Amino acid sequence: MAGISTFEIIWLAVALLGAGAITGLLAGVFGVGGGTVIVPVLYELFQAVGVPEEVRMPLCVGTSLAIIIPTSIRSFNAHRAKGAVDMAILKQWAIPVIIGVAMGSVIARYAPADLFKAVFVVVAGISAIRLLFGKDSWRLGLDMPGKIVMNIYGWIIGVLSSLMGIGGGQLSNLFMTFYGRPIHQAVATSSGLGVLISIPGALGYIYAGWPRAAEYPDVAALQFPLSLGYVSLVGLILFVPTSVLTAPLGARLAHALSKRKLEVAFGIFLLLISLRFLYSLIG
Repeated sequence: MAGISTFEIIWLAVALLGAGAITGLLAGVFGVGGGTVIVPVLYELFQAVGVPEEVRMPLCVGTSLAIIIPTSIRSFNAHRAKGAVDMAILKQWAIPVIIGVAMGSVIARYAPADLFKAVFVVVAGISAIRLLFGKDSWRLGLDMPGKIVMNIYGWIIGVLSSLMGIGGGQLSNLFMTFYGRPIHQAVATSSGLGVLISIPGALGYIYAGWPRAAEYPDVAALQFPLSLGYVSLVGLILFVPTSVLTAPLGARLAHALSKRKLEVAFGIFLLLISLRFLYSLIG
């Protein structure tokens, strides 16, 4: 990248490798694609290398969606091997989720940077409150709803996930626990959504970011071969190896934790992420 010293390049590479390892671990533990870690980490790193505020957040989101493709596949396979994934729910959500992702990618082409942050704050904040302070009596029903409602939820998950750069686990965990599903089953099933969301989402952000990159010819991080649209290839290459290696370790850890410990850990994590982006919005 133009204007960056050798030390800064080395620091960036080490940071991306380390964040990738943490991302994979959290993906396995919480059944998320890792976007809630990837996006804030990339936001700080891209700021350090001079990516403008106007395109920094969508570049983080698009890169996150590309990164979580292999991580989600590994996490999903690990949970499915333990027989914890509800495949009926995944099949029900497949089409509406993909439609939602496509719509979110179109929104990303025109949305201001603050929209991405606001979605992060609201969704992560609500999820954290539910996990940390919620009670078993906080339910929308005793079983999953009918087809129409499920399709609507799937569409919402797809849209919001594509704007947050996540694999949908955070949203589907919240939804499934509100309908009485155990957190371990919600985590395992949510890992499968990452596969449905990340692939079309990454392709959508390449499309959305391609014309925007041409508007910033002096920003090396947005230009090929370092990026394709809103997907940073250098971020993808450095994140994937360590995240794929650590995802199965996280899945094993998730099944070793008690229900309450898993809820508290995930809730604290989401609360910190929400506060970080809230500070960015008002700062």
